Amino acid sequence: MPETDYTMLRAQMLALLANEPDALANASNFVALLFQALEDINWLGLYVLRGDDLVLGPFHGLPACVRIPLGKGVCGAAAASRATLRIDDVHEFPGHIVCDAASRSELVVPLLVSDKLIGVLDIDSPSVGRFSAADQAGVEMICAAYCELQGARPGFI
Repeated sequence: MPETDYTMLRAQMLALLANEPDALANASNFVALLFQALEDINWLGLYVLRGDDLVLGPFHGLPACVRIPLGKGVCGAAAASRATLRIDDVHEFPGHIVCDAASRSELVVPLLVSDKLIGVLDIDSPSVGRFSAADQAGVEMICAAYCELQGARPGFI
C-alpha cells in the first residue's frame, strides 16, 4: 500500500473548504475527501459532542452507531481522554462497540477547537494493524487544520 501524502491532503482539504462558511457542508466534504484518499478503510466519519454523548455526524460506510457515551468504546475513550487512539485490533480493546463487524483496526482523533472538545474523527479498517504512527501524525495534522479553519466560523457542528 503506498504511503499517503498527508501534507498534500491537508492542502487539498483547506482549498476545498476555504470559501464555504457552512459547517455541515464542510464537515461532509472533509469526511468525503479523507474517505476517498485513504486506502484500506471501510468506515470514516465524525462524531459530534452533544452533552455527554458523541452523536453521529457525516460519514461514509455502513450505517453506524448513533450515540456513544463519553468513555465508552474507542471513540468515547479517545474523547474522554482527549488523546488519539490507534488500535491495531479492536477485538482486543476492552469495551469495543461493534458497528461494522468487518472493522479490525481503528484510528480515532479528538477534534479540539480553542482547547474545547467538539467531537472525534473515527476511521475504521478491515485490516489488523492498518494505521501506522505516520498515519496517526498525518491525520492529526489534518484534523488540527480542519478544527482551526472551522472553529473560526460560526455554527460549528
